[in-house]
Amino acid sequence: MEWETVIGLEIHTQLATQSKIFSGASTAYGAEPNTQACAVDLGLPGVLPVLNQEAVRMAVIFGMAIEAHIAPYSVFARKNYFYPDLPKGYQISQMELPIVGIGHLDIEIDGITKRIGVTRAHLEEDAGKSLHENFLGLTGIDLNRAGTPLLEIVSEPDMRSAKEAVAYMRKLHELVRYLGICDGNMQEGSFRCDANVSVRPKGQTEFGTRAEIKNINSFKFVEKAINHEVERQIELIENGGRVIQETRLYDSVKDETRPMRSKEEANDYRYFPDPDLLPVIIDEDFKSQIKAALPELPQAKKERFKTAYSLDEENATLLTASRQLADYFEAVLKVSGCEAKLCANWITGDLSAALNKAGLEITDSPVSDERLAGLLARISDNTISGKIAKQVFETLWQSTSSADEIIAEKGLKQITDTGAIEAIIDKIIANNQDQVDQYRSGKDKVFAFFVGQVMKEMQGKANPAEVNKMLKTKLAP
Repeated sequence: MEWETVIGLEIHTQLATQSKIFSGASTAYGAEPNTQACAVDLGLPGVLPVLNQEAVRMAVIFGMAIEAHIAPYSVFARKNYFYPDLPKGYQISQMELPIVGIGHLDIEIDGITKRIGVTRAHLEEDAGKSLHENFLGLTGIDLNRAGTPLLEIVSEPDMRSAKEAVAYMRKLHELVRYLGICDGNMQEGSFRCDANVSVRPKGQTEFGTRAEIKNINSFKFVEKAINHEVERQIELIENGGRVIQETRLYDSVKDETRPMRSKEEANDYRYFPDPDLLPVIIDEDFKSQIKAALPELPQAKKERFKTAYSLDEENATLLTASRQLADYFEAVLKVSGCEAKLCANWITGDLSAALNKAGLEITDSPVSDERLAGLLARISDNTISGKIAKQVFETLWQSTSSADEIIAEKGLKQITDTGAIEAIIDKIIANNQDQVDQYRSGKDKVFAFFVGQVMKEMQGKANPAEVNKMLKTKLAP
């Protein structure tokens, strides 16, 4: 039997606010356990939550970016369950009236665009964290994360493969970083995913029973977890069993999913409106202000780069992968005055390779946009060749000097004196008569030998274009 996979994702996006969603406690990552949980976060008697307006603003920004309905009236509810890292015994979330309604996100798979529906995005507070290491069989509880604002983004079950799910997750990750509402740090838990996975016979319209895989925090693990779960469900059904609706965990070491608990329904959480929080009213003025301040979105920026700078699809895609990289490119372009293609090739080539090797983001690059622009300007005006530029770049990476200072200090300026070049060429032709005869008899590949000899004699400083032009003239029969 041929099977079809059905996938929906719930992405938990930690909003980049300075304080928590219902208290003034800090959201900074890395503090000592339980030093950033105030009385409100701990749910002590007599405390009242106060909604953080910045979290609301960020939610609306996201909703507008995916062309979603922004609810003029939304309500917070209490989601009741008991777990050690949930000090109040309930989580403040949104149920029936979320702040962001139906929207969409377009992904591209093998050159084909597919639209993935977004059901909703709602605001909620994060729980604390259970720690299982170094406690001699006990569990430690760190409540620093309790109350951190989350935007939970729920997709429609529109994805049909793990590959599509990863593409959707990557696109969403790129978008929230572009908007500046989340740092996207998956290792720190700022962006994590629950995957709802089911299978059904090809052609069947009714959905199969789904399993939810909780808290996956990398693109690689999302793909592996989904693929494993699909195989598990198909094997189970084909062997006469049935899939149970449940919550599962992915074990990356064993590359398998395992049961965590039976899947709860909404009524199991006994949702009811939080009596301590007023409904959220969003008026047109608030939405207009946010819309006016929206940054250029990734797809629009990519299309502009292709049109305005005549970049190909690959370079435009790479350069707009992050807002910071796109800004870096445009700064280099403006300062250097060079062709866009030259700037793009260096940024996506040598610079990106160096950053990847060092494990750095563009924001941490040792070579600023201004210093790289200085290097590219010297390539463009023929002060140095492309080959010498690579030597200069290595020194740029390791020092604080400018390209001009490095070129002057190391004596790397390109030789453009035609008289000096001609003298060297005449000498090499005179000393290599066998190769001259081969070239003139039609063996064109010998030409590279002469270029190499000239560049070697001139320590790579001769203008390549001038060398090629003059050699062709001198070697002509």
